[in-house]
Amino acid sequence: MKVWPRSLRWRLQIWYGALLGAVLAGFAATAFALARESRLRRIDEDLDRRAAALMPAVRAPPRDRPGPPHPAGTPLHEPLPPPIRRPPPSEERGAGVERFRPAPLRVEPLGPPSGLGMEAIEAMLFSGHDRDAAYFVLLSNDGTVVRASASAPALPTNAAPPAADRLIRQRGEFREHVRRLRPGHLLIVGRPIGAELAELRRFGLGLATAATLVWGTAIAVGTRIARRAIQPIEAIAATAARIAGGDLGSRIALHETDSELGSLARVLNETFDRLCEALARQRRFTADASHELRTPLAVILSQAESALARERPAADYREALDACRRAAQRLHHLVESLLTLARLDAGGGGPLNEMVPLDGVAAEALDLLRPLAAERRIEIAADLEPAVCTGRADELAQVALNLVANAIHYNRDGGRIEIATRCDGPNVRLVVKDTGIGMAPEHLPHIFERFYRADPARSRAGGRAGLGLAIAAEVVRRHGGRIDVTSELGRGSEFVVTLPAAAV
Repeated sequence: MKVWPRSLRWRLQIWYGALLGAVLAGFAATAFALARESRLRRIDEDLDRRAAALMPAVRAPPRDRPGPPHPAGTPLHEPLPPPIRRPPPSEERGAGVERFRPAPLRVEPLGPPSGLGMEAIEAMLFSGHDRDAAYFVLLSNDGTVVRASASAPALPTNAAPPAADRLIRQRGEFREHVRRLRPGHLLIVGRPIGAELAELRRFGLGLATAATLVWGTAIAVGTRIARRAIQPIEAIAATAARIAGGDLGSRIALHETDSELGSLARVLNETFDRLCEALARQRRFTADASHELRTPLAVILSQAESALARERPAADYREALDACRRAAQRLHHLVESLLTLARLDAGGGGPLNEMVPLDGVAAEALDLLRPLAAERRIEIAADLEPAVCTGRADELAQVALNLVANAIHYNRDGGRIEIATRCDGPNVRLVVKDTGIGMAPEHLPHIFERFYRADPARSRAGGRAGLGLAIAAEVVRRHGGRIDVTSELGRGSEFVVTLPAAAV
């Protein structure tokens, strides 16, 4: 089994794991941010209400009351400054001593009724002494504490005053609302938020743990799914390897014929079938070609050895040389046919762009073979209508020659051959019909195979090797046409070649 990065399965798992991890991390971060925002918003609302309740008492004129619990400073009696300016949204809240941000909302005061003094409001809203109680601090223009609640923490001595009139800041574990009463005077209302921050940390840790468990479970399940998804591909590769090793009967098992892999397996099986069929044809062709070549070679060798065995009369030498000549002619014809088939298998002899008059090609074939037909007293009837197609004239001439020669060779003495050309709309046709011995129906699907003979009557006499019809069929296929045959045993055969007509 291949390992990463060459294994497709490992690549799928890594990409799947990275994508799932990014999605879970984004979800956890978003959930944590929303929870933190919700918790801080509730705290800010509470502090805003407390500050709004305290503001009327801070702005009220002085009353006879004991001095502030904190020394230094005086109460503030000056008129209020102009309306509060809301700070720009670019300022943001953050942790630290001197980071401020605008208040996120404006809440109507829900505190005690107006008219209560500072002491009463402090007792109602800021009387707690525990570490989580809310507090307030009132600062003068020089930073002196004018008044502070009992739970107020110490303030930093080097803190610069905020630039805005109304801000929210987080100072370590303290959440504070800061309001400017007049230039240089501040009211700070806050509360500790350590418990909330600890709860948020626990919530974040829980989110991280849950996301990690989900990610690990998904990776385990994804690994199994990826393994099952890759199994058909591995089966295809194993089958191809067996076929490459010589087991030509192996095929890919089709379990999911409707899926993409099922379609691929079906196509590969069809390809393997064609390859096996081609290999089988090649083996038969090689065996038949060897057999056909062996016969004339054996004749030549036997005649030469017989002539050289002892002194013979001149007539015997001439007879031996004539037998060798006939065998050599047959051998030459067979080699030419084999070379023609090899050229056609390799793609032919050139482009098919000639304007070929099929009637003229048929007429030339008749002129060449008419003497052969006359020797057997075979009548030839020609009905050649103009029919033009696109292709190569020499290859189509060979088709006509092979069909006419086949009709003469397998005809009866004194028989008849009819040859015709037709123009039938988008196609042109060449028809060759004879009154010969014909063929049985079971032979018709095989007569265009190389070296195939329908019956012993189709002998090798006359140097025929069973390649003429195979060559004709290959040429017609190369020209984009088809060749059909009908035959009746004892009554003759009819071959019809159909080719695309030339564009006008």
